[in-house]
Amino acid sequence: MRPRIPRQSAVGHGPNHAELEVGLTDELASVIAGARRRALRDGDRQIDTAHLLHTLVESDPEVRAVFDGRQVARLLGYLVQRSIGYGLRWQIGVEDAGAVPGVPGTPGWSPVAARAMAQAYERAVRRGEERVHGVDLLAVIVAVPASRAVEVLRRTGVDVGALARRIEQLGDVRSGSASDR
Repeated sequence: MRPRIPRQSAVGHGPNHAELEVGLTDELASVIAGARRRALRDGDRQIDTAHLLHTLVESDPEVRAVFDGRQVARLLGYLVQRSIGYGLRWQIGVEDAGAVPGVPGTPGWSPVAARAMAQAYERAVRRGEERVHGVDLLAVIVAVPASRAVEVLRRTGVDVGALARRIEQLGDVRSGSASDR
């Protein structure tokens, strides 16, 4: 069993990437590894929320189920374009929407992505689970309006508000089924 993510702010205390990656399901650990490979391949210095979104949609059936089929196809098409050159303008800076200036972040992670990982764990705990699932991470990512992932979603025609409601409905169903056990 993997140890749990410490309950601290990813931006305020700057945990390392190993601390962010504990308490994950094996599937989500694979997603993180894929996002790391994608960031390296793209020439980015950090994993950002768009890398996480791309790998989540590509590899997690539960995440894909939150979208309709047309959205998945359009989203993956856009993300592939980004990975082969569209995202070059993003390589200049760091995804830091809402980050505290001057506060150290997490090496290898954008401040937003690091904070999302910590918040995804907190979301899973509130649901009564010790493991973070892909939908937990997606829920947190879509809640940050200035994240790169939300920009990608909007550019592909996804109604981010409607997506967040579908994710919460799924969470309500999961919580109900867990409490029925």
